[in-house]
Amino acid sequence: MSGNTNPKFRKYTLALWLVILVPFVTGILLLTAIGYGLFGDLPSFEELENPKSNLASEVYSSDGVVLGKYYFQNRSNIHYNELSPNLINALKATEDVRFESHSGIDLRGLFRVFFKTIILRQSSSGGGSTLTQQLAKNLFPREYNQNKLKVGITKLKEWITAIKLEQNYTKEEILAMYLNTVEFGSNSFGIKSASQTFFAKTPDSLNIQEAAVLVGLLKAPTYYSPVRNPENSTNRRNVVMYQMQRYDFISEATYDSLKVLPIQLRYQADDHNAGQATYFREFLRQELSKWCKEHTKADGTPYNLYRDGLRIYTTINSVMQTYAEEAVSEHLSDLQKTFNDHWKGREPWGVHTEVLIQGMKRSDRYISMKSAGMSQDSIKKAFNTRMPMTVFSWAGDIDTVMTPMDSIKYYKYFLQTGFMSMEPQTGFIRAWVGGNNYRFFKYDHVKEGKRQVGSTFKPFVYALAMQENYSPCYKVPNVPVTFTNEFGQKWTPRNSDGKYGGMISLKVALAESVNTITAYLMKQFGPQAVIDMARKMGITSHMDPYPSLCLGTPDLSVFEMVGAYSTFANKGVHTEPVYITRIEDKNGIVLQEFVPRKVEAISEETAYLMLSLLQGGVQIGTGQRVRFRYGLNNPIAGKTGTTQNNSDGWFMGLTPELVSGVWVGAEDRSVHFRSTALGQGANMALPIWALYMKKVYANEKLNVSQGDFERPKSPLSVELDCSKYIDPNKARQDFGSDFGF
Repeated sequence: MSGNTNPKFRKYTLALWLVILVPFVTGILLLTAIGYGLFGDLPSFEELENPKSNLASEVYSSDGVVLGKYYFQNRSNIHYNELSPNLINALKATEDVRFESHSGIDLRGLFRVFFKTIILRQSSSGGGSTLTQQLAKNLFPREYNQNKLKVGITKLKEWITAIKLEQNYTKEEILAMYLNTVEFGSNSFGIKSASQTFFAKTPDSLNIQEAAVLVGLLKAPTYYSPVRNPENSTNRRNVVMYQMQRYDFISEATYDSLKVLPIQLRYQADDHNAGQATYFREFLRQELSKWCKEHTKADGTPYNLYRDGLRIYTTINSVMQTYAEEAVSEHLSDLQKTFNDHWKGREPWGVHTEVLIQGMKRSDRYISMKSAGMSQDSIKKAFNTRMPMTVFSWAGDIDTVMTPMDSIKYYKYFLQTGFMSMEPQTGFIRAWVGGNNYRFFKYDHVKEGKRQVGSTFKPFVYALAMQENYSPCYKVPNVPVTFTNEFGQKWTPRNSDGKYGGMISLKVALAESVNTITAYLMKQFGPQAVIDMARKMGITSHMDPYPSLCLGTPDLSVFEMVGAYSTFANKGVHTEPVYITRIEDKNGIVLQEFVPRKVEAISEETAYLMLSLLQGGVQIGTGQRVRFRYGLNNPIAGKTGTTQNNSDGWFMGLTPELVSGVWVGAEDRSVHFRSTALGQGANMALPIWALYMKKVYANEKLNVSQGDFERPKSPLSVELDCSKYIDPNKARQDFGSDFGF
């Protein structure tokens, strides 16, 4: 039978073919043109292999805990094997159930969109974009405010990019990349950050309903936020779980049992002012910013701490850090009550009202007003106008109404602290507490702050004596010693208890912090020799070569003091404190490893003799409450320090495996206890060290020994047993009397 030759039929047939072929051919030509870059460049192979996204740099503790992040977008990448199957199933069921069977473009989905959405106008029929297309859009975002033609071309570009992604990556890699790129709200970019923010979990441990909540967020992070809109979030979660049941990822019974459950959040939005080791993280941020400027990537550009996803591995132990922060909070909250009662009805700064003016001028409010060109009268008026604000207290933040000047007065009452703990052998810093609360007190009292060290400086003087073969048993007359300078001016240091007379051994003198004996030693060796000794042991701050140095007049940091004291516990070898072990790039490639610098500062014997002296401070001296109040009876060496007017309280505590230092005082030196019983280092600082060490020893997993300091293998050249010690002064007297001298 011959074909239909009816002209009218042929006309309609031709028209039908034109309707089908013209769009098809046009589409092919358009795709070819786009493929050749006639409508703008497509992502290159290199860009597909290394897609750019802002990745947060992560700070890890030595025991694998993420202490914090630095970022513009809080995004951290994960691999497919770190994802919960519940998460994968929820994502597929909701966004792309045929993900495993298509090659980037789902033709079946496109036909559904064409007929139901475009022709039948059913807006609820869903979109046709696959997960791979959405990934292409996330990796290579569209321009804003495009016209319809550009939108169409951009869509075709995303199709081509999706096909290329499918050719270059496995399905598992595409799923992981997608979940790394999407936004979940609450400043969480990527599934790793979102899991931590909303549920305090890693992505591999999400259960069905938690996975459904997070996948539900992808449609509209704010509208479906479980924090801001819990009802919307619950409804959306149930839609996701229904999709999982519909496509047989979960059973109907499971769906029915889970949909009635409330959302159980453990919400903790990432905050630079909160979390562990906040002061340390800020110090580290500044150090890493310098590192990034000095180190470049393969393309020659410097690393960016906030975009390049660096992994910074630190020496901080998260458990010890927690114990340190708890010890600070426990002691200072009680000490603050004592301080407030001590000054009840009076202002601790007394006549020193200049501290209030200085506090005002240092405040962010004053600086911004001054920068804006406001007059002093306007600024003064603003500082004396009541307004709502939130202030710190040890019982919790307080929402109140007060003037900015009243808030300055309020904060001047607070005692501050700096605490650092390190391993003397490795130099690894295990805990760092720079203050009471980083949100309200930004100043770091470990590294940045420097205060007068008082009697904690005396061991540097005694170390010089031990190096010159003095014995801890050597006795010195307890009498005032006078220094005269080149101008004829005299200085005679006095003992704090006002007691003099008799002979005192060096061990007792250091234990009881007798000033006259330290002055005697200073007169033997001179200030410069003491400075040289302190320099060898790690003190870098400025020190004036005056005799008063021996009583601790220099302003030094907790960081320096802990590093220097560690020399005694490390057999005379000074190990520079270390806080980073290595830095890796986003792919885990090691960029730099950090090894501490070591130098033999004093002999092993001198170090051991100093430990013997410093143990006296805990056994019979100013640090005895370590034993009788806190029950720490293992071998401990320690030294308290109290400065003039009780402005600064110090305690340095040494054990064979941990050396830690504490400073406590107010922001201004004119604010202090009026009583030495309250303001001494043994009362202000020592308890923080003791509480910290009790917690450390109680945790057997930390494996911190309570053993003794290791004695040198070589025989000591001096006698430590004072019952057997022959005093050379007394020996000379006996020799003289025997021969009639």
